[in-house]
Amino acid sequence: MSLAATSPAVVRRRIDNCSISSKQYSSTKSNASSESESESQSPPTLPPLPFKKILIANRGEIARRIIRTCRDLQISTVAIYSTADSKSPHVQEADEAVCVGPTASSESYLNIDAICKVVQDLNVDAVHPGYGFLSENATFSDRISSIVNNQTNKNVAFIGPKADAIIAMGDKITSKQIASDANVNTIPGYDGFVTSPSHAVQVANDIGYPVMIKATSGGGGKGMRICYTDDDVREGFVLSTAEAKSFFDDERLFVEKFIENPHHIEIQLLAGRKTTTSSDGDISDNENEGKLEILCFPERECSIQRRNQKILEESPSTLLKPETRAEMIRQVKSLVRTVNYTSAGTVEFLVDETDKQNFYFLEMNTRLQVEHPVTEMVSGGGDGVDLVYGMINVAAGRGIPEEYLDLVHRGYDLESMTEEEVEGLAVPHTGHAIEARIYAEDPIRGFLPSTGPLLKYVEPPKSIPAHENGNDCRIRVDSGVLPGSIISPYYDPMISKVIAYSPNNRNESINALRGALDRYVIRGIEQNSSFILDVLRNKYFNEGRTPTNFIDLHYPDGFTGVELDSNERAELVAITAAVNSWRRAHLDLPPLSMNDIYTNDGEKVVVCLGGMFGSASVVHVTDSENGKVLVEHIPQKSTSCVAEDDNGREDLSALHDITINSIEYDPLNPVVEVVINGQQKAIQIQNEDNTGIFSAQYSGANVECLVMSVDEYTLSRHMKEPKALDTSNLILSPMPGTLVSYAVDDGDEVLVGQEICVVEAMKMQNVLRSARSGIIKKCHAEVGASLMTDEMIVEFDS
Repeated sequence: MSLAATSPAVVRRRIDNCSISSKQYSSTKSNASSESESESQSPPTLPPLPFKKILIANRGEIARRIIRTCRDLQISTVAIYSTADSKSPHVQEADEAVCVGPTASSESYLNIDAICKVVQDLNVDAVHPGYGFLSENATFSDRISSIVNNQTNKNVAFIGPKADAIIAMGDKITSKQIASDANVNTIPGYDGFVTSPSHAVQVANDIGYPVMIKATSGGGGKGMRICYTDDDVREGFVLSTAEAKSFFDDERLFVEKFIENPHHIEIQLLAGRKTTTSSDGDISDNENEGKLEILCFPERECSIQRRNQKILEESPSTLLKPETRAEMIRQVKSLVRTVNYTSAGTVEFLVDETDKQNFYFLEMNTRLQVEHPVTEMVSGGGDGVDLVYGMINVAAGRGIPEEYLDLVHRGYDLESMTEEEVEGLAVPHTGHAIEARIYAEDPIRGFLPSTGPLLKYVEPPKSIPAHENGNDCRIRVDSGVLPGSIISPYYDPMISKVIAYSPNNRNESINALRGALDRYVIRGIEQNSSFILDVLRNKYFNEGRTPTNFIDLHYPDGFTGVELDSNERAELVAITAAVNSWRRAHLDLPPLSMNDIYTNDGEKVVVCLGGMFGSASVVHVTDSENGKVLVEHIPQKSTSCVAEDDNGREDLSALHDITINSIEYDPLNPVVEVVINGQQKAIQIQNEDNTGIFSAQYSGANVECLVMSVDEYTLSRHMKEPKALDTSNLILSPMPGTLVSYAVDDGDEVLVGQEICVVEAMKMQNVLRSARSGIIKKCHAEVGASLMTDEMIVEFDS
């Protein structure tokens, strides 16, 4: 029976540890699934590929991403999953799904034996590893390539590079030496492993601070620490070793010079050889047969990072000069030829801000990158490309798709260029794309992980109006979740990637991404969209001044929330009053000492941002027919509803004329669409009740809003604000996680900044330090205990 994804209804096999069951499965996508569809170009009509069935050795959004391309190519898909992921979207969307083990990654997604058994049992033709997990594991690549499909008698294809290329580039020390041999610029450092904290300190002093400790097999910011002192190195060695073991099963570390204030810029490539052109695998007589072809795409700038983990990526970079870009591409191609590399890959560089734009090889990722969608969207004259399709094409022996090679031919007059100039060419870019990674973490609490169910989940629309010319910008969401999905502590906390594309310029794509995040509804867990929106508002970011220390530079004391300016606060006040008026009318509630404020000129209400004791403003209706209101800020100490200056005169600077041109509010939809002062904006309404209180998200700021009558406000000014609970004698767990170790014991005397314990969450080791000096009264939690957020760990003597 065919399991082609184009069938209207197919039998879906789901193979669990103890049973095999069948169920009818419709290939028609759900609304939530279709909202996550890729905006990349659909693969063209070509002779059928030699792959009928592909197993995806991954989970989450990248598994769904690969399934979409396979569906376009009419290739059947097999998903693997752990017991914790049994109801995950990628399991439901694949044609077949097999449980490969329990929750722990080491026993499921990293279980090579179990995955290879599925490949053999289900007669899989090829395996795509996605990114992370086993994507850069040479043993896995070799094992997959050695399996023979019982139906075709052909070896299973690994959709990625050969094992020797993975080994060469996967080891950071070896790859650095190979890069140097290929005449690629490299960072100064120690050409060997560090074996102990004292050895690491010695090497760091020889190189000179600052240095970076890095996991030899690392990536994605895991197993990395920047160190400025000997103590930093000792601590970093311990933490990096633990993370390297947990993520990569390889404890080896090395140390190199840390380049301060660089930009992180990377080149996406696709390389391959044509070995077959027919569906039955016959060798062709093409003149390019066996020739290594290399295609580079527009560069990506990935400098906005937290703990060496990228959170915003864009293409093209605002930094690079054309001559720097061309030289980087030439060096990338030299490295690819030296390694004899095929498939998709990315070469990462650090680039300084000098006029010379010195750049240094950082690493080569021998897999598809998380941030590949920005490349897909700016390549191909705005039509986009599909890198997963390109990888499948290369693995099938067809080499780089001809239509992708033609992108370079169409973009340049190659006949008039020198060989060196041609070597420095990449696919031309069209427009600008920017991607935000949405993580399940609380930016207010130091970006600590957040877990739990998605109580409400609505992805943004697929297009957002650009403010500059009114044209729409495309929005793409690659997600691994659906409403009701559980964000667990066992895997990477990324929920999704939101990508905005403008065919015109960077400013439009930034505005579109802001609009998309304003309309992205995620309830039940904390997530980082408010922080991303704050970065997108930053003037230095908008000017393209984005070195890798951007977050440390602009958030030295952490993120405390988005601060709305006075105009934005006035807009929020006006919208709040309008929404409250609509709600009261439709709930048959009595007016707040007035009728509908948008039908009676001269009426007024008070809106408090931040609750009863927050910032108060009076909303006056000045022209109800045209939606015009006057927002008047009330000074904090005033007991009247008129803003006054120090001499008792009315303070006109506290007045804002607001026009609400239109408002679309549906109580069943948390997103309120508003045209205010001629601009399209959105506000999210959360936690409504019938007392006039609701929480709102506006331009990234989360604000508790309270609407009162003038009389209610006047009386409220005589109430005292409650005092916050004193927790200065406690150390509470800032996140759900596992208590790994204590550095103190009952009765110990500690100083400010001293390590107290280590809590592990989502495989990251988090050191909790003392915020005060004192004596430990009691260590309440046991080592190995599972902790809840705000659970008491340590108590000080009072």
